[in-house]
Parts: sequence; C-alpha cells; structure tokens
Amino acid sequence: MIMFSWIEVMPERIGKEGIMEHIMKEKLQNVQLGKAQQFRNVSIYPLFLEARAFVDHLVLKEAIETELVVIREVDEGGHVPELVVVNNADKPLLIIDGEELFGAKQNRVLNTTVLLRKKSATIIPVSCTEQGRWHYESKTFKDSGYIMSPRIRGLKNRSVQESLYRSGDYRSDQGAVWNGIHEQAVDASVQSPTGAMRDIHEARKADVGDYEGHFPCLDGQKGVLVAIGGSVVGMDLVSHGGSYAMLHGKLVKSYLMDAIIHEGESSKPMDQARAQQFIDDIAACRFDRYKSVGHGWDLRYEGRRLFGSALEYRKGLVHLAAFAADGVVQRNNGGGMAGYSRRASYRRNNH
Repeated sequence: MIMFSWIEVMPERIGKEGIMEHIMKEKLQNVQLGKAQQFRNVSIYPLFLEARAFVDHLVLKEAIETELVVIREVDEGGHVPELVVVNNADKPLLIIDGEELFGAKQNRVLNTTVLLRKKSATIIPVSCTEQGRWHYESKTFKDSGYIMSPRIRGLKNRSVQESLYRSGDYRSDQGAVWNGIHEQAVDASVQSPTGAMRDIHEARKADVGDYEGHFPCLDGQKGVLVAIGGSVVGMDLVSHGGSYAMLHGKLVKSYLMDAIIHEGESSKPMDQARAQQFIDDIAACRFDRYKSVGHGWDLRYEGRRLFGSALEYRKGLVHLAAFAADGVVQRNNGGGMAGYSRRASYRRNNH
C-alpha cells in the first residue's frame, strides 16, 4: 500500500556549543582528500569517507529506468513549486539538490535533497528551469541527466535557506533561478526557445566532454571538492558509495559547466591545505535543523566564506552540499537575489 505523505517543516537550532557532539562535525573530520585531479582551470579533490552504509536506497536514474518511480504534476493543472513522486520500490529513493527532471508541463530541479520512503507518494519542493513552457510534453517526468551548475544551484540553495528561516517552507526565489539560467545562457552563447537550462547543457556537452575524462570516479570515492581558477567553488559528499558512483558523472559535469563558461588560464592544482580548510570551515559552522521531506533532517549552515545544506538520517550523513560564498554572485539588474553579504546581514539582523 502506498502512503501519501507531507511534512510540516519546523526548525530546531543547534547552537555552537552542540557542534562538537554533532554528527556533521564527526563525519567531516573523517573525510579524506585524495590526490588532486587537474585539467586546465579545474582542480578536483576526490573525497573518501569511511562510513557504514546506514540504509540501502535507489538514486533517481536507476529508479526511473527500472520504472519503480513515477514523478508527475500535482494535478492536471500543475503547480510550479511542487511535484508528486510515487516510489513503488521496496527501498527509499534518494534525489539530490539540483537534480533536474524534464517533461510534463515544464522542467524542474529539486530544491533540496530528499530520501523518500519506500512505497510512498510524496509532494516534493522544486524550482522551474524552463521559463517559456507551460504545457504537457509528457504525463510524467524523466531524469534530465543533468544537475544544476554550482553557481545557480548556490543561488537556489541560499534562497531556500532564507525561506526555511522565515516560514519553514522549502521555497526558492524563482525569479533568481530564472535570472541565473538566463545569464548562463548568455555567457554560454546558447539560445533556447523556452529558456531551458537543459538546452544550455546539451549545447555545450562536447565542451564539457573535453574536461570530463580527466576526472574519473575512483574506487571508494564518495565526493568531490572542486576549485575553478584556483578558488574553491563547492563540494558534494554522498556517504553511500554505490549511490555516489552513479551520481559522479552528473555532479562533475555540473561543476564543469561553470568552468567552461568562465574558462581562464590554466592553473596549478589548488593547494591541499586550502581544500582541507574549506572542509574544516564547514565543520565550524552553526546549523539549523528542519524536518526533511521524507526521511531524516535537513541541515542548513553558513559561515563567513561558505554556506550549504545536508541531509542527516539515523545519525548518518546522506548528502552534503557546500558552496563558496564568493562564487555565488549574481548581476543585479533590479531583480533576483541580493549579494551574499547583504543576505547574510539579513539573517543576522532578523535572528
């Protein structure tokens, strides 16, 4: 029997005094950096984490390909910020922040990482990545094969964090997301009739491919820490090794999209100490905890130089995403999101 579920999202603060005992700090202390992989202006440090798999689960690609999951509009009319996921599998389903779904009335991305219960139907929070279409191309969604690039994903992540803080909703700033996609299309010299993010990735697939082969998934790898032009832009960590292996290609391509658009001179591998400092800075952050959509807790954190989110379940870290604050900058032409420092000030002044 499939149960339909929804969650009332309530915050629970984790103060600085509790960080030492918190699972995030413990897990991050155990993250190991592999040897840097370098090509042109990109350095990627493979991440390794000794952790027992706390729960077996599916990822989006395999669940859709095996027809164990159906993703559709909430009703015939549709509702932009929400979709329904029917998981018919005997395992939970992991869909990570920024993974894109295409089809139905318009393409969407996940606003946050979710681990959906087995045999369940769940409303999930999403953002539109195709501004110019609102009609059915298919009744259900497919896996786009892409994850939103870190620059736009960071904008979305930040706005969801602010929405959670204000109202407990996993709602993004949709205007900022559309602006980010438009700017990416301009920077990539790509025109899309519907303003679709997927069209940009498809048009620049060959350029990303020139880089991709230099960043293979290694045995036991569970994440990536990525620098472009010598500066860290972000990090993703998935504690289930099998799941990470299936997500590796999509994650790497998402980072490489920003690299090819803003390609500069080739740079040396980023110093390992700077990469380690980025991880240490995450562990030093203060966290907000919210009930996740599905299993576990959605954690939100920020420091002076970074911010991000994580999904925690059964005292285990399911997925962590981190973004460098100075990498999330949007040209502000009277719309969209404010700069990082202005948003951080909003949180401090309204705490």
